[in-house]
Amino acid sequence: MDMQSVVVGAAGVAAEDVVAVARGDARVVVGEAAIEGVARARGVVDALAAKAEPVYGVSTGFGALAVRHISPDLRAQLQRSLVRSHAAGMGPHVEREVVRALMFLRLKTLASGRTGVRPIVVETMAALLNAGITPVVHEYGSLGCSGDLAPLAHCAQVLMGEGEAAGPDGTVRPAAELLAEHRITPVVLREKEGLALINGTDGMLGMLVLACADLTRLFTAADIGAALTLEALLGTDKVLAPELHAIRPHPGQAASAENMRRVLAGSGLTGHHQDDAPRVQDAYSVRCAPQVAGAGRDTLAHARLVADRELAAAIDNPVVLVGEGSEEGRVESNGNFHGAPVAYVLDFLAIAAADLGSIAERRTDRLLDRNRSHGLPPFLAGDPGLDSGLMIAQYTQAALVSDMKRLAVPASVDSIPSSAMQEDHVSMGWSAARKLRTAVDNLARIIAIEVYAATRALEIRAAAGALRPAPASQAVLAAVRAAGVRGAGPDRFLSPDLEAAYVFVRDGSLARAAESVTGPLA
Repeated sequence: MDMQSVVVGAAGVAAEDVVAVARGDARVVVGEAAIEGVARARGVVDALAAKAEPVYGVSTGFGALAVRHISPDLRAQLQRSLVRSHAAGMGPHVEREVVRALMFLRLKTLASGRTGVRPIVVETMAALLNAGITPVVHEYGSLGCSGDLAPLAHCAQVLMGEGEAAGPDGTVRPAAELLAEHRITPVVLREKEGLALINGTDGMLGMLVLACADLTRLFTAADIGAALTLEALLGTDKVLAPELHAIRPHPGQAASAENMRRVLAGSGLTGHHQDDAPRVQDAYSVRCAPQVAGAGRDTLAHARLVADRELAAAIDNPVVLVGEGSEEGRVESNGNFHGAPVAYVLDFLAIAAADLGSIAERRTDRLLDRNRSHGLPPFLAGDPGLDSGLMIAQYTQAALVSDMKRLAVPASVDSIPSSAMQEDHVSMGWSAARKLRTAVDNLARIIAIEVYAATRALEIRAAAGALRPAPASQAVLAAVRAAGVRGAGPDRFLSPDLEAAYVFVRDGSLARAAESVTGPLA
């Protein structure tokens, strides 16, 4: 286990902290100042609980049932009942990294001093993360308003010593057993605490942060793949000149063009578009690669901005305000749990990823078509006719692109009222996040197939004449072969090669190979 530590304070956390905890099992430490702030906010809740006047979430029911005043002797039961009834998810188990991100982000808000929980709740949540105990959370159950209620309730249930969770070895067991093994005492919830544990956008935000990390790598990979294809098609790199992109000053476009230009530096293959089959311009899928990928990069930058704002936020309802307009503090209802800001950018990213996948597939098809590939063999086959080459690899890529288009349909335009019309408009942000995870994985596979085809095409070019690929391209060729992705030759079982290419792209090996020559790429 990685023993890196992440300190959680009252001011929020960084995206890198979320990734470190979710994927790297970084140890979570709650700062002393944060614990002091949590205790102060709890004092406000305790004072309000002692009063006769009803306070939402402290001494009332919830949602459409908030009209009932709950007597002090029933308030612990109220919180337990809330968690148990809301742990109503169904379907497949959500991935470990998503649940860890969700828990860590809820811990971040609990530590803000805005939720009114006791310090023991914060400390126990951190202990679960550090013990590697991962609650079982299901695919379906969140509407993305009042936060990710069902997913968070499944996590809160484990905090209480109920429900199921996976231990460090991944085996699902009763939560009570796992807590006992790790000497973690289950929390007996008090006023406001059950509500504070389940009322946040943490699931959709966690998936947004993880998707942003993955897409950052994939946009670089897409630029490298586009450059390799341009080179294999004997295209011109003049369209990548910085002055051309300066007159349309979108930062993402300029970054993508610069990436491609650096990968192609020193190529003996570019600029031969006027040779045997002259053409004035390359096709849009090649020539406009920086414009399309760049628009996606700018969309990603906006998504990161939204994520950073959410990471600095304290999402709960009601929220505890200490020192803001009242010396003794107060508890106020609000609508900050609505997931619209996160849901929108999750959908935006799915659209950008779909378009990036679409243009990559069009470039791959061009490499395989003898009428448009400028001298390459049909389907890059070893012996065309006897061999089918990469014909069906492009089918797989096309199927992935088709799925991406379906996944690009926004979830956030939908809303199904709930809770007897009290919660009459919801964000569907969890659904947007779930489909984005699939889209990101599909995109990595689409890029991998383009890289697989482009590297094979470059090998065929190099074997046929004296013209050599760019030094960065040669570094990619050497690295992809070392990764177990086989090159040109007779037909063979193709799926293992494609899977190896997918890993090569997804784990950053493609970018590292190119950067060994170019230096860091954007």
